[in-house]
Amino acid sequence: MLDEIETIRGKHFPAVITGKPIPLGGSQARTYSTSQGGFYVMQEYLRKKGKKPEETTIAIQGAGNVGGFFARIASKAGYKVVAISDSSGAIYDASGLDIEAVLERKRKTRSVLKDKKDKLTNSELLELDVDVLVPAALENQITSENADRIKAKAILEMANGPVTPEADEMLANRNIDVIPDILANAGGVLVSYFEWSQNRNGFYWKEDEVLERLKEHMVKAFNDVIEKKKNLSFRTAAYILAIERIMEAEQLRGNVR
Repeated sequence: MLDEIETIRGKHFPAVITGKPIPLGGSQARTYSTSQGGFYVMQEYLRKKGKKPEETTIAIQGAGNVGGFFARIASKAGYKVVAISDSSGAIYDASGLDIEAVLERKRKTRSVLKDKKDKLTNSELLELDVDVLVPAALENQITSENADRIKAKAILEMANGPVTPEADEMLANRNIDVIPDILANAGGVLVSYFEWSQNRNGFYWKEDEVLERLKEHMVKAFNDVIEKKKNLSFRTAAYILAIERIMEAEQLRGNVR
């Protein structure tokens, strides 16, 4: 798409699309920004709960771009990733997985499994008793059929729509926090905006600067939702905040009263 628009315009035009390789005007940290943004949100959530990294267990459904990077980031930060899965099944170790070894095995064999006889199913992973469950692969994974068997204390939606509306209500009734995709996985879109901004200005940031800006925005977004939350779910609070911002802008334009 970049090549085509530049052919049409007859000049370099990097801001037309994001997610580009760095030599073509891409941004540092873009490849793992979705995972990193979600990690910042989880970190802030757990900090408010008084949970230390070494005391926190995490199960991740998905070992692709989002799940794999999330596992690596969380593990390096001292969190205990006890389970991770791909399409072949899930691997589990209550004492914590060696994530680098798991991801290297995934790279070489296309599977996270070390021994197939010891594997869990993806459905079983979702029902593990952990502090944070991270569905990072497919939509509609937690439904009215399995919501009553979810044991995680909180769910961080890194996939798009992994929890159905029916399950959302059931989980809320059980006081299981669901940090919604609209907030949790926004880091990739945010760094795409950073890439666009850098392209427009012709000035490129170092990786540390990108991460600093990403953390600042993600933590602020989380805290803005917390202020709105009160007795609401995280998802409802996030939607209310978004709609209020749109309405304020439309009122300032004179389009609504």
